[in-house]
Amino acid sequence: MEETATYSKSDANEEYSVVDLSQISLRPISLSDLDDVMLWTSDAKVAKYCTWEPYTNKEKGIDFIQNIASKSLWFRAICLRDQAIGCTEFQVCSDRCRDKSAQLGYSLSSMYWGKGIATMVVKKVVDAAFKEFPYLERLEARVDVENVASQRVLEKAGFEREGVLRKYLFFKGKV
Repeated sequence: MEETATYSKSDANEEYSVVDLSQISLRPISLSDLDDVMLWTSDAKVAKYCTWEPYTNKEKGIDFIQNIASKSLWFRAICLRDQAIGCTEFQVCSDRCRDKSAQLGYSLSSMYWGKGIATMVVKKVVDAAFKEFPYLERLEARVDVENVASQRVLEKAGFEREGVLRKYLFFKGKV
C-alpha cells in the first residue's frame, strides 16, 4: 500500500491565516535579522509602494540594517515570535512645525497582510512617538493614492485624511 502526500498553496497559506497579535512585538533591528529582512525586502508586492526596489542581494539588506535604519529617529523591526516580518519607523520632519512633526512609515511581509498586524503596529508606534518624544505635536504618514489597504490601516489607527499631494513626488519613474 502506497501513501500519497500532497501540498497545495492553501496548505502554505494556512500557517499565515490567523496570527495571534499578542505575539507581535517591536524591537531594534540587527544584522542577525538579515535572512528575515531579505524575505520581505525582496518581495515586489512589498516594495511596490516603498521608495526602494526589491532587494536582489544580501549587501542591500546589510546596507538597509546598518545605514538606512540607523538614520531614522526611531526604527523597529516588526516581529512575530521574534522573527522580523517587517519594519516601522518615524523621522522628524525638520522642514515643518519647528521639528515638532514626524513622519511614520512601515513595511510588512505580504504573507501577513490583512491580519490586523499593521493597524496594531501603527497604534503602538503612535503611542511610542508621543511618549518617547513628548515635544512632538504631529505624526503624519504619506501614502500612495493607489495603496488603499495602507490608507485603511491608517484610518483604523485613528489617522485623518487631510488631502492629496498632487505632483508631489517623482517616484519610481513617474509623478
